[in-house]
This record gives sequence, structure tokens and C-alpha cells, in this order.
Amino acid sequence: MRHVIALDVGGTGMKAALVGADGTLLHQDRRPTGRERGPDAVVAGILDFAAELRAYGVQYLGGPAAAAGVAVPGIVDDAAGVAVYAANLGWRDVPLRDLLTAALGVPVALGHDVRTGGLAEGRVGAGRGADRFLFVALGTGIAGAIGVDGRVEAGAHGSAGEIGHVVVRPGGALCPCGQRGCLERFASAAAVSAAWAAACGDPEADAADCAKAVTSGDPNAVRVWQEAVDALADGLVTALTLLDPRVLVIGGGLAEAGETLFAPLRDAVRSRITFQKLPAIVPATLGDTAGCRGAGLLAWDLLNHTDSMEVTP
Repeated sequence: MRHVIALDVGGTGMKAALVGADGTLLHQDRRPTGRERGPDAVVAGILDFAAELRAYGVQYLGGPAAAAGVAVPGIVDDAAGVAVYAANLGWRDVPLRDLLTAALGVPVALGHDVRTGGLAEGRVGAGRGADRFLFVALGTGIAGAIGVDGRVEAGAHGSAGEIGHVVVRPGGALCPCGQRGCLERFASAAAVSAAWAAACGDPEADAADCAKAVTSGDPNAVRVWQEAVDALADGLVTALTLLDPRVLVIGGGLAEAGETLFAPLRDAVRSRITFQKLPAIVPATLGDTAGCRGAGLLAWDLLNHTDSMEVTP
């Protein structure tokens, strides 16, 4: 059965799948990333994992994978196939595409983790059928993916979609990027967790606890939550003014709060727009499989492009 290898590399774990031409996940597996062993060990672990997946395909699917797609965090040069920088993994200028191509003997596509997840949500998830969509992941940080006609924009320098570093509170909290007042300092899951821990006096409290307290009517929780929603709405209105998406897909840990997030967020965005068209604001649907599905799409896109370039006598 013709298939591709899909790998989604995270800071703590790696998710993988063998993906059929119709998008079916034929086999799934997970491994720890092993970042505590150092950046070289992480690369070695990725290569070993990919080799195991190739062997599985040979044994159970009738042959090796035809291509591979890999999603990684940090700054990624998609065109060059280089993981430029990833703080969590200690990477700088890792030629991951070439390393995997040499190990597997097949074409390999490399992509940014959030853009790759956004690609999956746009094509086969919550944004399916939309000609223009914006995917925003609310996790430890905030990042986005700009989708146009079934593809995701990387930008001229590989950093398109970094909505988490739109300044929404000028002069506000210092961001690790060097700016002050970035969106992710106020509306990420990490920011909500920190604000709620301070407000309730429990250093172990997190954003999920805050969401539960909101539903029970705790006024401090409502205040913390609304401040995050307002900041997020400000950032999203800036984005939709520039990009005019038909669908706005929200994923990541904070989106797991469901309508506790989406109801006030829709109201906040609606109250801020004037001439702009309000997009559909919907939750992501693929969960933690989005990265693998997106990596599989990258691999199939690469393979289909390669196939179309071949000249048949």
C-alpha cells in the first residue's frame, strides 16, 4: 500500500504516522523527544524513529514509504529544509531534510509545526473548503498559519503567521522576543495560567483551572479570563483586518475550554470590527493529530509534485 511517513516533533514528545494517499492514518506511534540528552541525540532519535517507521511499512504495508514529511518547532527554512533555531531542542541550523533523505532514500519535506498543523486544519479539519483561513494555536505561546487556496504561507523569511508577537499592549510585559506587550504575554495558555495562579494564590493553578472557575462564576477568574479574551480579540482583529480570512480556526490548549472561550471571544471580536467582515470563528477539530496529518500532507504534496515533473516516454 503506497504511503508516506509523517513525523511531528515536539519539545517533549514525537508523534508519528504512516499516511495513505487518502489521508488515512495507517499506523501511529509516539516516542519521547529526549531533549535532556542534547540536540545531537534528538536528531539521532528522529532518524531512528523514521527508520523504524520505514521498516514497519516494509513489513506490514508491502513496501517502504514513498516520501516523508516532518514538522518541527522554532524557526524553519522550509525551502532549504533546515531547522534554523529551536530553543526547546537546542538546535541551530540543523539540515534535517538532507539527513532524513540520506537515511530513508526518499524525498523529504520539512515544515514549521504550527504551519503544518494549520495546513491540516485548513484542508481536512475545521477550515476545510475555505479559500482563505487563519489558524491560531493558543498554547505555551501563540502562533498562527495563514492559509490561501489549500496551502499555507511561510513568508519571505519563514516567519509568516507569528501573531503571538503582534503588540496589543504597548509598553506592557516584556516578551522573550525583545518587544513589550506581545499578544502571547496576555492571551496564551501560559499567560492565563500565570495570571490565575497569582490571582487565586495557588502556584499550581493553570488555565484549565481558571476556565473551570469562570464557569462557576468566580469573579477573579472572570476578570483574568476576560482580560485574556480582550487581548486576544485585539490581536485577532488586527490579523483579520490584514488578511481577511473566511474562517478563523482556534486550536491549542486554551481552546479546550470550548464555549467558555469561544462565546466571549466571538462577542469581543464582533464588538471591535467596523468595516471588516466577521469570519466564522471555530474550534480546531483534529486535536493532537493535526501535526502528523499536516506532515503527511507535506509529504504527499512533495511526492505529487515530483510525480508531475517526471516525463513519461
